Amino acid sequence: MRNVQVGVRENIVQFVLLVVINLFVGSMVGLERTILPIIGEERFGLASMSAALSFIVSFGFSKAIVNFFAGDLADRMGRKQVLLVGWGIGLIVPILVIFAHAWWVVIVANIFLGINQALTWSMTVNMKVDLAKSTQRGLAVGFNEFAGYIGVAIMAVVSGYVASTYSLSPEPFYIGIVLVIIGFILSLIVQNTDQHVKTQAKQHKVESDPVSTWEVFKRTSWKNPDLASNSLAGLTTNLKDGMAWGLFPIFLAAGGLNVGQIGTVVAVYPAAWGLFQLFTGVWSDKIGRKKLIVPGMFVQAFALWFILLVDSYSLWIIGAALLGIGTAMVYPTILASISDLAHPEWRATSMGVYRFWRDSGYAFGALIAGIIADMINVDWAIGLVAVLPLVAGIIAWTKMKETLQASV
Repeated sequence: MRNVQVGVRENIVQFVLLVVINLFVGSMVGLERTILPIIGEERFGLASMSAALSFIVSFGFSKAIVNFFAGDLADRMGRKQVLLVGWGIGLIVPILVIFAHAWWVVIVANIFLGINQALTWSMTVNMKVDLAKSTQRGLAVGFNEFAGYIGVAIMAVVSGYVASTYSLSPEPFYIGIVLVIIGFILSLIVQNTDQHVKTQAKQHKVESDPVSTWEVFKRTSWKNPDLASNSLAGLTTNLKDGMAWGLFPIFLAAGGLNVGQIGTVVAVYPAAWGLFQLFTGVWSDKIGRKKLIVPGMFVQAFALWFILLVDSYSLWIIGAALLGIGTAMVYPTILASISDLAHPEWRATSMGVYRFWRDSGYAFGALIAGIIADMINVDWAIGLVAVLPLVAGIIAWTKMKETLQASV
């Protein structure tokens, strides 16, 4: 076995390359973020909110399910192989949307987008954690999520601009084909991290007997209160995001904003989310995970209620920024917390289980928000969904212990 060193500085070239790759991964989601809800309403005449949000449901469930298997596949096959498969599947997405003649084609495209995101995003975060020391996991995850959500934000603005300049489709989705090609080429260059995993396993103070996938699922979902609190916090965070993805463009359009303004507000949220993860991930390595996770859940809830209470473009931008900051406090910190608790030999599987629960939140959020919006209205849907991250924050506050020193 070749001599392998663990640490961000020791693997800086590979680390930076993985950051750039995840920028392109996030851009695939940002491509749809502004315009797809509007396409459903204007081009395909979807009057029902539940029907309009069905593309997020298909995305959320496919991403969640494949996340579960992606972690196990990564532990068995290797990270790089799974990453390349994810990019290959991603090419299907923009092609299907470009030629979509009915809404069901868009739904199918988002099933493939969910698979693409599960395989590519999961692998970039796992590979960064593989490269990092135990005291650098917050930093590693923070950079990964920063890059991904900056990609979401940039492409949300770009797609909104292209749509307002040309048309809602097909022009914005030509960009998607270019994103996939670049992402695939960069992923061919990056090196696998399987030897880093073996090195970390040898350095781990607690020996691990072979653990079945089902046992890891139980530990991450309910048996271990720290892992379970993280999973619930992640689920409600993305449940809120699934609602925001589907309803924010419609809510803001009803408030009198044009497509370009909607694109800006929609982009500020993931931009703040992405940018502040650079600081929150590293910060959690210093002060601990719980001190960011609990208040981060509360900030998300209060930001949603703030957005409902104001009625101007500038204040909606402030609300979107607050929502992004709250999410940034939580997102990389939970992943770092799980990597604190899980043994290196089953860490990717545990993170896959967590991401299964977290990303199923997209689907549940779209379903719940769509049903409430149809039964009452969009404002009520946003306000009621905000209760859930508040509840998850209270549970984390009472049930979760600090995990930072769990593995060192």
